[in-house]
Amino acid sequence: MPNYTNLHFLRFLLFEVHPVKELFSYPRFAHLDEEQAWMLIESAKKFADQEMAPYYKEMDETPVRYDGKGNVLTHACLKRIIPIAAEQGWIGSTADFEHGGMQLPEMINGTAHHIFQAANNGVEGYIGLSSGAAGLITSFGSAAQIKKYVPPIFAGKWQGTMALTEPQAGSSLTDITTSAKHIEGDQYAIRGQKIFISGGQHEACENFIHLTLARIEGAPAGTKGISLFIIPKFRITESGSFEYNDVYCAGDFQKMGQKGYATTHLVFGDHNNCIGYLVGEPHKGLSYMFQMMNGARISVGLSAASVTMAAYQASLQYCKERPQGRLITEKNPLQPPTLIINHPDVQRMLFTQKAIAEGSLSLGMECNRLYDLVHAGEGDEKHNNWLLLEILTPIVKTYSAEQGSRAAALAIQTLGGYGFTTDFPVQQHYRDLKIMSLYEGTTGIQALDLLGRKVTMENGKALQILSSAIQSTIQEGITIPATTNCANQLANSLVEIQKVLAKLLPLATEGKIDLLLADATVFLEMVSYTVIGWQWLKMGIIAANQLNNAQQEKRSFYEGKLHTMEFYFTYEMPHIAACAKTLLTMSGLTSVKDYELFA
Repeated sequence: MPNYTNLHFLRFLLFEVHPVKELFSYPRFAHLDEEQAWMLIESAKKFADQEMAPYYKEMDETPVRYDGKGNVLTHACLKRIIPIAAEQGWIGSTADFEHGGMQLPEMINGTAHHIFQAANNGVEGYIGLSSGAAGLITSFGSAAQIKKYVPPIFAGKWQGTMALTEPQAGSSLTDITTSAKHIEGDQYAIRGQKIFISGGQHEACENFIHLTLARIEGAPAGTKGISLFIIPKFRITESGSFEYNDVYCAGDFQKMGQKGYATTHLVFGDHNNCIGYLVGEPHKGLSYMFQMMNGARISVGLSAASVTMAAYQASLQYCKERPQGRLITEKNPLQPPTLIINHPDVQRMLFTQKAIAEGSLSLGMECNRLYDLVHAGEGDEKHNNWLLLEILTPIVKTYSAEQGSRAAALAIQTLGGYGFTTDFPVQQHYRDLKIMSLYEGTTGIQALDLLGRKVTMENGKALQILSSAIQSTIQEGITIPATTNCANQLANSLVEIQKVLAKLLPLATEGKIDLLLADATVFLEMVSYTVIGWQWLKMGIIAANQLNNAQQEKRSFYEGKLHTMEFYFTYEMPHIAACAKTLLTMSGLTSVKDYELFA
């Protein structure tokens, strides 16, 4: 079985870089300690080794298919894996005790789910969706709704989904037309269509709970008129039996990657017999859904980082085993070929993958830590952590997805021609990764969110908190000889960001919003390189401090972190200057009206 993650690195992140033990002082997590936390991670790894990783290639080769009769046929392994995941508590792992959960910190849960994602990101998708859907119901649903829907989801019998996108609207939720007509109480007659519904209506679960956005008749136009509904595939009668709820699966999308993961087209109310149950108050559906969506964006970032890590581990293993060619300095053709890991260009590609994968995972854990602090904390601490999490969310989602694809392409490159074949998993990792830049809002949408909303949030307070956090790490890094140069370089990147914002933000007061946001994606890229540099400086500081007292067998690990930190700052951070030059030019080259220029 190929390697797909590194437990030593996960332990480093969980206990040294982002110390999870700090959470155990909060009442919500006081039932845990470090030993229990690591036992859970080891249990997750055993589960992934036995039940997920063995089917990664097989699920790609025997993809999900639609039978033409409303049924989505999936790999047989799901019928066994989902109940095991439920039995071990991984679907309801972060939920409150009162709802049947384990009340785990997201730091622990996210580390376990990283392992699942790296082992088989298709299987993990089903589990994660159910967890998010149940979380939405427990947060905003009525007591009766929680009692009816959450236990079967946590038991793995029912699948939860998130239904937003419509054929005519795409990512523009303003334009959704799925309608809801009031019947009585919380019941509404639903009619409409949704597409790209991950995990929708497959044969591995007996019922499906679609958390669906729709517009109540007479509701205000735009996003202010959107409400959230629970729409089961089968209604539950008073006797406890199933009754079909007129939710028809019209097809499954055949995809470039994640072939074992159902992506469906659903039709609601084609026979005027689909009932949806209002969640919370009318017209507040989008604000409710954003809880699941923001969590999903972090999860997508972590998933991208995880698949990137799997691709890196596979290419690293190959490079340690494959002899080919000789070093330039070796003139004797009779000498045996050297392992390809000894070639400098191969090392460049490996260190690039390592820097991206490990930097992304560190940022993912940073976000999970903030998520836990938001849920466990109070007052100003809670609010400030929320602001920091808000501004980091589009970054963790986008950097991990976009740079992860680049890293996976390098994984293919390190294997040469073999990387392009199905004999090795890196081509599958590359195909699976591409969707991560599209899930839960494309890269362009994340960029608009960062520059158009998060940077100016509460008069720039979110950005100020992020800058202060980075400055604190810089001040610590400057005092350590092994990290001084990188700390100074990171400080310079903050100066560059401020120069860019000083040029861009006045455009808002001038009413030139289109020009302000024209290159938002370039700005997101610039900030992302900086934030990952922050994560690498954090890791470098810990590694430098630990080296002084590390036993011999651990020295190479910490030395590896320092080396990769230096590599990142040498090879990746210079991209910031290029982004800044583009942003300060404000050329308007992406706002042409003459479409003939594209001819």
